[in-house]
Amino acid sequence: MIGVPYSDLQNLATNPGFAFDWVQRNVRNFYPQVKFRYIAVGNEIRPLNDATSWMTQYVLPAMQNIQNAVYTYNLHDTIRVSTAIDMTLIGNSFPPSAGVVVWDNGLGYQNLFDAMMDALYAALERAGGGSLKVVVSETGWPSAGGVSTTFENAQNYCSRLIQHILTGTPKRPQKLEAYWSATFDENNKSPEYEKHFGLFFADKRPKFSIRGSLEGSGVVYAGSSTSFTSLKSDI
Repeated sequence: MIGVPYSDLQNLATNPGFAFDWVQRNVRNFYPQVKFRYIAVGNEIRPLNDATSWMTQYVLPAMQNIQNAVYTYNLHDTIRVSTAIDMTLIGNSFPPSAGVVVWDNGLGYQNLFDAMMDALYAALERAGGGSLKVVVSETGWPSAGGVSTTFENAQNYCSRLIQHILTGTPKRPQKLEAYWSATFDENNKSPEYEKHFGLFFADKRPKFSIRGSLEGSGVVYAGSSTSFTSLKSDI
């Protein structure tokens, strides 16, 4: 998966030639040695957020121009063009009193991950997009920087997520495709906990082992040690 930075959105939306050049420089120059599956045009752009509202007008035309370039370069069978949404677009859920209570036909929820996924599925269905595939473009748990941000919690989340996505959610009990928030810690992010989502420290040392939870899951290991992250072979 490769993302389009905010700084390129306007040019991509207004200049089809720039979109072709962007795909050439960032995708075709590395393909097929690097296997791309998705191009995410924009990341969590919110219409009501002062920092990102000006970009909302560019998301769809930028996606269309990128898609045209991908199709022209005959990459459309292997690369999908989409965007990464902010979950607040679905509606208010916090505090709970601000949300809308619905009856889910007997479906039960034990974790926020499932509730968020199924809320998105339900929203897509109401908008006529129920057949769209949803990919979790980033998920994880920080190991420091905030409340409950410990190595143990991060390890538990990452390990159990692998098993959990194999069975899906109450609404759609089928395998999910998901990606970690970060491979390495990133010291330039803020607030503090955003710096600690990596599976590795910045010096490439692994934080913890999650291999034991991956046995039989179809994930291809990157090495023989038990203290490393495991990546699918086509990421």
